[in-house]
Amino acid sequence: MDHESIVYGCIKDLPFGDDREMMVRRKHNLRAIKSLPGMDDWPFLSREMFAATAGLPTEVSTYQTQVIHFGASYRAIEYEWEQWIAKFEQLLQSMYWVSVAVHLETELSGTHTFTWDSDTSFHQPGSGDIRVRCEWQHEGSLGGSRF
Repeated sequence: MDHESIVYGCIKDLPFGDDREMMVRRKHNLRAIKSLPGMDDWPFLSREMFAATAGLPTEVSTYQTQVIHFGASYRAIEYEWEQWIAKFEQLLQSMYWVSVAVHLETELSGTHTFTWDSDTSFHQPGSGDIRVRCEWQHEGSLGGSRF
C-alpha cells in the first residue's frame, strides 16, 4: 500500500486599505483560484482544494484579513514535491498576500512546514521574488513508543 501525504495551509491577504482596495484584492485572489483546473496533471493542484471568504472586513466571515485555506490528501506527494511547489508558487505569483504557510505531513519523513515571504511587506501579482523557508519535525517510533 502506498503512503498517504496530507497537504494543507493558508494564504493570508493584506489586512489594510479602504473597502474598495480590499474588495479588488480579494476578488482578484478568488479569480486566481478559480482559474485553476478542476483536474490537473500530477501533482494535483486544483481549485476544489481551496476555500476563501470574499466579504469585506465588516462582514461576519472576515474580521480584517482574508484567509484562503486549502488542503488535500495525496499518494506519496513528497516524491513529486518540487513539482507541486513549482505549481503552487506559480499560483502565489498571481496573487496578493502577506504570508503563506503549507504543511506537508508524510508517513515516512514527518511533518514539513513551508512558509513564504515577499521581498517587500506584501506580495502583488507579478512583483518581485518570493522566498520559501522549510522547518522539519519528525516523530519516530521505536518498539511502538513515540518520542
